[in-house]
Amino acid sequence: MEMGNFIKILLCKFILFGTVKILEFTVEKWYDKTTKHRKDYSMGNIYDGVFRTILNDCRRLIIPIINEIFGETYTGEEEIRFFPNEHFLDQQNEADKERITDTNFTVFGEMPKKYHIECESSLPDGKIMIRLFEYDAQIALDEGEVTEEILTVTFPNTAVLYLRTYKKTPDKMKYVIVAPGGTVQYDVPIMKVQTYSLDDIFEKGLLMLIPFYIFSHEKGLPEYNSNGQKLEELKAEYQKILERLDELEQQGVIGAFDKRTIIELSGDVIKEIAQKYENVQKGVGDMMSGALIETSARRLKNEAENETKKKTALRMLKIGKLTIEEIAECSELSVEEVEQLAGLQTV
Repeated sequence: MEMGNFIKILLCKFILFGTVKILEFTVEKWYDKTTKHRKDYSMGNIYDGVFRTILNDCRRLIIPIINEIFGETYTGEEEIRFFPNEHFLDQQNEADKERITDTNFTVFGEMPKKYHIECESSLPDGKIMIRLFEYDAQIALDEGEVTEEILTVTFPNTAVLYLRTYKKTPDKMKYVIVAPGGTVQYDVPIMKVQTYSLDDIFEKGLLMLIPFYIFSHEKGLPEYNSNGQKLEELKAEYQKILERLDELEQQGVIGAFDKRTIIELSGDVIKEIAQKYENVQKGVGDMMSGALIETSARRLKNEAENETKKKTALRMLKIGKLTIEEIAECSELSVEEVEQLAGLQTV
């Protein structure tokens, strides 16, 4: 390499290093401000809130759940369109009641299909079937069509995620609608979250279940809290979850935001379910909190470093002494990224 080019490269490295050192201080400040973002679960209990949050923030995670429950073969590339969850039901002898469904959406595959999924943690008592039918009827009416005094309504494909499995928890529920023109009946499938192992969850892509995985250990919480060795085993299991999420992020299966949301909501559920078990909260709960902070810090650091590289490349472009390839080498950006910056500069 000629001496002139060597000096150019040395100079641009100096610029890059200097800017990185300045931004390292900024990243540390951002890191200090990083705290867990608590979700607003005022719409229901915390488990319903977690379910709604992950559906709102990481919508594509519902597709593997739909495939598992209904035997669909969606690829994950389909459009998903969510609809308002608030409905007012006209009740006799009382004011209108507002009902809030957990999820109400349409998946646009080969043909559009409507779905309605509820998350339940309580003991089956028959009331949920009434509530489900109320929701489904209102969802059907929302998109009902009237043609020449003929009302056509389409009921959604409905299912329930049961976080706890009791002896009374069935494998499915059923609607039986007796009408003057005949009887219609169909099943409402149930997904029993506690029956899925970690391997099941990751192999089938059921990542939406991870925040609720602690329910599989609910009966063992008293022992985990009093037995240090057992607690370490539980912590090792959650460490494995974090490692596998890291791998999925590196493979591009999930994004950094998806991973952060799963970790944060897992911590929220652990905090709620282990209220009486301080050692479990400190052990597993703090592990998830630490992973959340680390994820935030890493993301901020990466964003800051990438911004630094872009600023450095822009300075070099303005100087106009280096080729696109030399600037890419100095700034550690790709040639394509530098070309984009050069294009923006000339606009």
